[in-house]
Amino acid sequence: MGYIIPTEELTPTHRANFRSQAVEAGIARASTGPKAFAAREELISRAPQNNADFGKGAALDFWATPALAAVGTLYTVFGAIPNPQLANNRLAVFYKVGVPTAPIPLSLLYFQLGAAAGTTKDILDLEQLSCSLVPEGYFSEPIVYDPLDVLNIRVYCRLATGLLSRVILGGLIIEPRGITISG
Repeated sequence: MGYIIPTEELTPTHRANFRSQAVEAGIARASTGPKAFAAREELISRAPQNNADFGKGAALDFWATPALAAVGTLYTVFGAIPNPQLANNRLAVFYKVGVPTAPIPLSLLYFQLGAAAGTTKDILDLEQLSCSLVPEGYFSEPIVYDPLDVLNIRVYCRLATGLLSRVILGGLIIEPRGITISG
């Protein structure tokens, strides 16, 4: 099980290394093994787009939960699309999280697989970010979702605000060159 390291505890070199490790983990997974879908030299990494990558037609093209109405409830980080499915030629890898909503109304971040959340990839503690000047942290290990996976990424509400909460996942989409970016 991984953990979050607050950004202010890391040097710029450490932060760059976490991102590089995420790129490498995604490209290695996409180019080797039973779920490979492209050769290494054909793959690129890019920032995710909520509408294009996690459910076309989503009302919001930014990271946000629905309104936090009840303490002790899990809420999706994808807004109107609770369980998006990745395309057959895209892989998602996540390496950090930011929660710019103050005070942070969340306590845990769940990375699960499938609409019914049958498999838990990791559970990370968000409360430690409340003690940081910068409400952002890097994951000790990148979290990878394969093509066609149904993403179930949710947060546990500790403070019912009645408002949405920004939960910004730092991640990458790994895909063959030419699908979204031609260069």
